[in-house]
Amino acid sequence: MRAGPARRRNCERGLQAGQDCVRTRSEAAIHASNKLRKKLNNCLGPERRQQEMCQDNMKAKVVILCGGMGTRLREETEYRPKPLVEIGGKPILWHIMKIYSHYGFNDFVLCLGYKGYMIKEYFLNYRLNSSDFTLCLNAAAQPQFHSANPHEDWTITFAETGLKANTGARVKRVERYVEEDHFLLTYGDGVADIDIRKLCEFHFRHGKVGTVTGVRPFSRYGELTLSGPLVKQFNEKPPAPEGLISGGFFVLHRRFFDYLSADDNCVLEREPLERLAREGELVGYAHCGFWHCMDTYRDFLILNDYWEKGAPWKVWEQ
Repeated sequence: MRAGPARRRNCERGLQAGQDCVRTRSEAAIHASNKLRKKLNNCLGPERRQQEMCQDNMKAKVVILCGGMGTRLREETEYRPKPLVEIGGKPILWHIMKIYSHYGFNDFVLCLGYKGYMIKEYFLNYRLNSSDFTLCLNAAAQPQFHSANPHEDWTITFAETGLKANTGARVKRVERYVEEDHFLLTYGDGVADIDIRKLCEFHFRHGKVGTVTGVRPFSRYGELTLSGPLVKQFNEKPPAPEGLISGGFFVLHRRFFDYLSADDNCVLEREPLERLAREGELVGYAHCGFWHCMDTYRDFLILNDYWEKGAPWKVWEQ
């Protein structure tokens, strides 16, 4: 038996009322959930909120500058790019990536330039050179690996940023590979025992566009403390007594890309960072621990000597 028009209209009104009731309850539940979340967030201390914000950004990409010609290290860079110059049998680039990976940052963007193809080849062959595998020479099949890489769970984007580009231009040219609100940036020739999580917490606590790590480099000369003609203290190559220098290890909001230009002449350390400082959008994280860059052949020898004696920057276990 078919329902009459009036009955159908009543049914439709009842159905609409039920839907409105469900929608209202759903909206009320969402509102209550958001209100509770806000209340809980207010109950958390600022330090806890910064830690949670840092954890939310653990997927942030790490951009590493790998394109320079390394002219002051010509003894090595004539044959390979500086990031592939080895410390203890591994490229310095590998050491830098291990530092970030130890703190949970495993997504890298490498800004390639001079001999960049060698960096690509190193990582393309990385698994082959560090794993057991079976290869059938009379078949087109890929090698059969008998184990996954147990230590490096890395995702690496290799970006060609030009042979002669300066640092700012290289960073600008990888903008399309950085989707997150924040990213980390450093140079491909410096290592430190820096706590990356504390660095990130410092950045979020201050809420600026950029954070740069300030370090005290070691003096190249011994330091004397005199009392009249008498030497009271002698320190062999102590940290510089005054002033900080930029040690890399930046944390940046993606708004920083607006300060950069893709022009080859854009130098990161000049107009972009100088302007950021003028506008009050750059803070410095003072790192009082170990830091050293591989700038010359002498630095190459020093860092390898550190590795043999127990490298301070080796924060990872394997």
